[in-house]
Amino acid sequence: MPKMKTNSGSKKRFTLTGTGKIKRKHAFHSHILTKKSKKRKRNLCSTTTVAATDVNQVKELLAMK
Repeated sequence: MPKMKTNSGSKKRFTLTGTGKIKRKHAFHSHILTKKSKKRKRNLCSTTTVAATDVNQVKELLAMK
C-alpha cells in the first residue's frame, strides 16, 4: 500500500502543540481591515485550537491517521 501524502495546503495552515492539539489561525484578518474594530482585529490575530468536531478531518489531511 502506498504512503499517505500530507495535504500541502494543510501543512502550511496547521501546527501541532506539545500536547498533540492542533493550532490554527483565525480567518478574516488579511484585508478590508479599515471597517473592523481594533478589538476585533486584535482578537483575530491570536491563534486558537481546532474545534473537536474538525480534529479527525484535519488529522487525515495531515496524514496523522
